[in-house]
Amino acid sequence: MRLEQLTERLKKLGYRLTPQRLVVLQVLEDTPHHLNAAEVYQLVSQRLPGVNEATIYRTLDFLVGHGLALAAHIGSGRIVYESTAHEHHHLICRRCGQTTEIDHSELAPLFEHFEQTTGYHIDSSHVTFFGLCPHCLADRQGSSFIS
Repeated sequence: MRLEQLTERLKKLGYRLTPQRLVVLQVLEDTPHHLNAAEVYQLVSQRLPGVNEATIYRTLDFLVGHGLALAAHIGSGRIVYESTAHEHHHLICRRCGQTTEIDHSELAPLFEHFEQTTGYHIDSSHVTFFGLCPHCLADRQGSSFIS
C-alpha cells in the first residue's frame, strides 16, 4: 500500500493524520529494510525534532494495530517494523542472523488453504521461518554446532 493510500485509510477509519503518524509512515515507506523502534525514533527525530521516544512507540503500536504498518517478530524477542507496501515473509538463520525475504505470493496458496479449512479470514499475515542458511549449514558439516 502506498503512503497516500495509507493516509486515506487512516482518515476513513476516523483518525487524525498527526505529524507523528505521517512522519513514521514516511520513514517506514522510505526505508528499504526493517527498522527496530529505536531506529524509527532516530529517523523520525531527524525529520521532526522534539518528538519523544514514547510517542514513537505509541505511534508504531497504533499503526500496527490498524494495519497501517507491520511488526515482525524476528527471534530473541526482537521486533522490527516495516511498511505494508510489500507483503513478504522471512527466513532467518539461527546461527548468523542472515535474513531472506519470501514474497507473499509463494505462500498465498497456503493461506487460502487455511481460510478454506478453518473458516478463518486471515486479515494480517507475517510468517518467519528459522533454520540454517546454506553457508552455516555447510560450516556445520564436521563441526560440533548444535541446532
